[in-house]
Amino acid sequence: MAALGGIRACVFDAYGTVFDFAAAARSCADVLGEQAPALTALWRDKQLQYTWLRSLQQRYVDLWQITGDSLDYALDTLGLADPALRTRLMDLYRTLEVFPEVPETLRRLRAAGLKTAILSNGSPSMLETAVVGNRIGDLLDAVISVEEVGVFKPDPRVYRRALERLGVAAAEVSFQSSNAWDAYAASAFGMRVVWCNRYGQKSERLPGHPDHMVTTLADLPALVGAA
Repeated sequence: MAALGGIRACVFDAYGTVFDFAAAARSCADVLGEQAPALTALWRDKQLQYTWLRSLQQRYVDLWQITGDSLDYALDTLGLADPALRTRLMDLYRTLEVFPEVPETLRRLRAAGLKTAILSNGSPSMLETAVVGNRIGDLLDAVISVEEVGVFKPDPRVYRRALERLGVAAAEVSFQSSNAWDAYAASAFGMRVVWCNRYGQKSERLPGHPDHMVTTLADLPALVGAA
């Protein structure tokens, strides 16, 4: 794959890209059993739907409330309305682990002189807890929450905020997301995009087109000249 030229900053989506959102339900396999994958999928799908619907309604609340609301929907749908399980899952979501390749990838990018940042729908407190818990704070120049603009991705104001915070142009950013819709939206905005397709998604029929598709962030340094 041809390297992306002129990149000054690498910006990462958080959930599903840097942090493994499926880990919460997996850690409750003793209670959920074979329903863990179904809960993960429904919880995540409803979480995303609520961000989009609240943005359209101009009724913003932070992702922590949406995460709880979407978990309540998923638990109710699957017949798992257990307050103790809900509390456990929410606590686990706040402390999600990074994917294994993330720390070394960030170290290599920083060693090459590139700026690194997270750009996420997550609330500031959610992101701070996950970043501190995984000890990657010193590998990031910025952790940017949509709360700074009061609307969720894929609103262009979110991607613009990353440029303002990092002091770079859109064409100087390599944006990484595991979410196809997010990858395409960042591309349509003007960023260069490496779609980390961890989940075998199909290509979207949306504006934009990722420059590269990978299945692990370990491939990123070579693509931005930080091998």
